[in-house]
Amino acid sequence: MQIRKAHRGETEVFTEALNDILFILLMFFLIVSTLANPNVIKLSQPKSDGDTKAKQNVVVSIDANKQFYVGTTAVSIDSLKSVLTPIISKEKTEVPTIVINADKTVAIDEVVAVMRVAKELGARTVLSVEKK
Repeated sequence: MQIRKAHRGETEVFTEALNDILFILLMFFLIVSTLANPNVIKLSQPKSDGDTKAKQNVVVSIDANKQFYVGTTAVSIDSLKSVLTPIISKEKTEVPTIVINADKTVAIDEVVAVMRVAKELGARTVLSVEKK
């Protein structure tokens, strides 16, 4: 006499809610990644009514302590040209743009020094300001 085991139903994994969860996580990371900017140095910028849009090839920041940054890397004013040269040379745009992000307490001499370096490299400069 052969005893047969009762046929059990096949096991399934419930995945109906998985698509919803993955979509919500995807949207969350997309929104967060656009809000987070790792190349930010906190500065108090001057205010302006103008609105100039420029493609940012490189950002040079000057904080209240007259410390210069290319991106988030601290550099001295003497080595600014040597740091910017390889960055500007690999850009494929006709006229590369250097965005100057200066604290409002910084003397204009420091901003002009960055503008001189940009002119020597053949790049144009844009001063970053807060909107009024």
